[in-house]
Amino acid sequence: MPTVSRPKPAHRPKPNRPERFGAVTRTLWMLFGAGVLAAILFVLAVSINFLNLFGSMPNLRTLENPKSELASEVYSADGVLMGKYFRENRTPVEYEDLSQHTVDALVATEDARFEEHSGIDAKAMMRVASGLVLGGKSGGGSTLSQQLAKMLFRTREDLNDGKLNDVPGLRMLITKTKEWILAVRLERNYTKREILRMYLNQAEYGSNAYGIYTAAKTFFNKKPKNLTLEQSALLVGLVNGPTVFNPVRNPERSKKRRDWVLGQMKKYNYLDEGTYAAAVAKPIKLDYKVENQNEGIAPYFRVEVSKMLRNWAKETGYDLYADGLKIYTTIDSRMQKYAETAVADHMKLQQRWFDTHWKGQQPWRDENGRLIPNFLSTSIQRTERYKSLYTRFDGNKDSIKYHLNKKYRMKVFTWNGGEKEVTMSPMDSLAYYKRLLHAGFMAMNPLNGHIKAWVGGINFKYIKYDHVKQGKRQPGSTFKPFVYVAAIDQGYSPCYQRPDVATTFPAVAGRAAYTPKNFEGGFSGRTFTLRQALARSMNSITAWLVQKLGPETIVAYAKRLGITSPIEAVPAVGFGSSDVSIYELSGAYSTFVNKGVWTAPMMVTRIEDKNGNVLREFVAQTKEALNEETAYLMTYMMRGAVEEQGGTSIILRNGFKFPHQMAGKTGTTSNYSDAWFMGMTPDLVCGTWVGGEDRSIHFRTGAYGQGSRLALPIYGLFMKQVYKNNKEIGISTGEFPKPQKPLDIEIDCSRYYGAQRDTIPYEQKLNQVDIQDLEDQDI
Repeated sequence: MPTVSRPKPAHRPKPNRPERFGAVTRTLWMLFGAGVLAAILFVLAVSINFLNLFGSMPNLRTLENPKSELASEVYSADGVLMGKYFRENRTPVEYEDLSQHTVDALVATEDARFEEHSGIDAKAMMRVASGLVLGGKSGGGSTLSQQLAKMLFRTREDLNDGKLNDVPGLRMLITKTKEWILAVRLERNYTKREILRMYLNQAEYGSNAYGIYTAAKTFFNKKPKNLTLEQSALLVGLVNGPTVFNPVRNPERSKKRRDWVLGQMKKYNYLDEGTYAAAVAKPIKLDYKVENQNEGIAPYFRVEVSKMLRNWAKETGYDLYADGLKIYTTIDSRMQKYAETAVADHMKLQQRWFDTHWKGQQPWRDENGRLIPNFLSTSIQRTERYKSLYTRFDGNKDSIKYHLNKKYRMKVFTWNGGEKEVTMSPMDSLAYYKRLLHAGFMAMNPLNGHIKAWVGGINFKYIKYDHVKQGKRQPGSTFKPFVYVAAIDQGYSPCYQRPDVATTFPAVAGRAAYTPKNFEGGFSGRTFTLRQALARSMNSITAWLVQKLGPETIVAYAKRLGITSPIEAVPAVGFGSSDVSIYELSGAYSTFVNKGVWTAPMMVTRIEDKNGNVLREFVAQTKEALNEETAYLMTYMMRGAVEEQGGTSIILRNGFKFPHQMAGKTGTTSNYSDAWFMGMTPDLVCGTWVGGEDRSIHFRTGAYGQGSRLALPIYGLFMKQVYKNNKEIGISTGEFPKPQKPLDIEIDCSRYYGAQRDTIPYEQKLNQVDIQDLEDQDI
C-alpha cells in the first residue's frame, strides 16, 4: 500500500520571553483592576445598603451623636452623689480627666500606629492578609477607630439586618466592611483625642464597670486622672477580656496581662527599661467595690424617686437608665446620715431587748397572747420561694417541704457586723427574719415640702420593703391631732376643760357598744384642759370629742390635711384605727407648722440632661387647709407633749435636754404592735414608726412597746446631731412663728391646773427617766 505523505504543520515562531510576561502582567493588572473596582463597588453598595442587601448604616446625625448608655446620677440638695440608675454603669469623662499612662497603654496595646492612619491601618491589614495566606499568627488588624465603631454602633448585632447577612462567609465580610467605613467616618468627624476619650468611655471592664471612670472607681476607688502606671496597664488589659483577666477572680492571669501591656509600652518607647522593670515587679493592689443599687445614700428614697422618674420618662421619651440624666433631690446628705445612724443605733438596742424579752419563746401571738398555730407554715406560702417550688413540683407537698427544710449556706443581716454567713433552711431563715423589728423615719421641711431624710428600713440590701411610703400601719394616738384640730376649728379653746370620765359609743347594727379606756386602764375623774389631754394622750377626752364632733368630721379633717389612705368613719377613728403611712402623716403635720397651708412632701427639685440642660423643674404642691390661727393653736397644743407635766414627749426636754421649742405626738396601738412618734420644730417635721413585720410580733408590755419608748428616741438621737452640727445645716432653733393677727382665744391655761399639775399617769412616768438610762438599761 503506497505511503501517503502528510504535509508538516506550518512553523509557528515562539513569542519571545518579554512579550509572554507582558501578557501575563496585563492579565494580572486587569484582574487586579477588576478586583479593586469590585471592592469599591462592594464598599459603596454596603455604605448605601443597596437593595437592602447588606443592612442599615448609621446616618450622619447618628454618627455625630452616637448613642451610648450613660448612668443617670442622683444628687442630694448639698451636691453629694447619692447613687445611680443604670443598666450599664457608665459615667463619661473628658480627655483632660484621663491619666496619660492610660492613653499611652491603650495606644501601645491596641493600635501602635494610631496617630499615623485615618481609620484603617494598611500595614496591619497586609499583615493579617499575609497570615491568612501563609498560615501562622498574624495579630489583630483592627484599629482603635474600628473597635470604637464596633462598640458604638453594635455592628455585629444591630446592623446585621440585610438580606445577605445570613449567607455563609458573607456575614463577617459585610460586618468588617461596615467597621472600615465607620472607622473612616469617625476619623473625619472627630479628632484623635476625641476618639481616644470615646473609646475609654465606651469600653467594658467587667464587674459591671462600663467606661474608664467607673472602672477606676470599681477596682481602685480612684478618679481616672489619678491612676498610676500599673493601674492604667491593668485596666487597659481588661478591655479585650473583662472576665478572663479579672484581677479579683483571676489575679495571676491579670498580672501577666498587665505586665504584657507594660511590655508593649516599653516596646513602643513609652517606658524605659528601668521604669518597666520597676512596674512589673509590683504586685496588684486593689480597692475593689462593685457599685450597685444597694449602695449609696438613701437607697429606699432612691427607689421611690425612680418610680416617679419612670413615669416622667415614659411621658417625655427619656430613658432613666441610659440617658445620663442628672436628678437633683431635696435630701440633705448630712441629715440623711444622722437619720440612718439614729435608726441603726436605736434599733440595734431595741432588737437586743426584744430578743431577751422573748428568749426561749416564739413571739407571734394573737390578741390574747396565745401562740398563733402554723404561723410560719402559713407565712412561707406568701413567699416567692414557695410559689416557685409549688410551680416546679406541681404542688407536691412532700417535695416542697423537703426543699423548704433543706439546709443551705447563706448570708443574713445581723446587727453585729452587718451580715453573717450561716447554714439555714428557708424555714429557718423565715423564722429568723420574722423576729426582727423594723423601722421607718422621714424628715421634711414643712415650709417648702422638701424631704431632708428618708430611712425606709433597717437594711436595704436584705430588706427592700419601704416603711415610709410603701408601708401603712395603724397610727394610734398620732391620729388624735385630727380630732383636736376639728375641735379647735369649731370653737373649742386649748383651755377648755373636760373631766376624765368614760365615754361610751352605743351599739349599732354589726358593732357592739364601745368605751375607750386610758392607757393605764381607768379614769381619774379629774378635770383637764384640752391641751393637757392631748399632751397626756388621754383616750377618755378624745373619745368625748369624737362623739361630740362625729367620726365623719374627723375623717373630713384628715383628708383636708392630706391623708389619702382610706379612713373608716367609726368611733375608733380618733385612736388611729385605719392604716396610714409616715409619708402622709408628715405632710399632714406640716400643715400645723406652715400656717395652715398643706404642702405635699417633695423629693426632686429638677432634672437635667447629660449636657446640663434643665428638662424639668418641680415646685411644691400646696393648698390652704386651715386658717393661720387654728394651725398655730394646734402647734401650741402639741408643744404640750414636751412642755406639760406628764406630757408623753417630755423626755425631749428632761432626757435629751433640748432647750428649743418642740412639739410632738406619740402613738401606740393595741398590744404595742405599732410605735409612733411625730416631732415638729419651726422648719422640720419628722415621722417615726417601729414595729414587727407582722402585727402579731411585738413587745408584751408598755414599758418597752409604747411610742415614747420605742419610736421617740430615734427622733431625739437624730435631732441631737442636727443641733450639734447646725452651723452647717441651718435648722431653726427659734420659736414657732405666731399669727400676724393677735389671738382672740385664751391659751395660757395655767390657772386651771391647780392640784392636777403634779398628777402623772403611769404612761408618762416612764418618760421621766434620763435618756442615758433609757439607752443603757437592760431587761
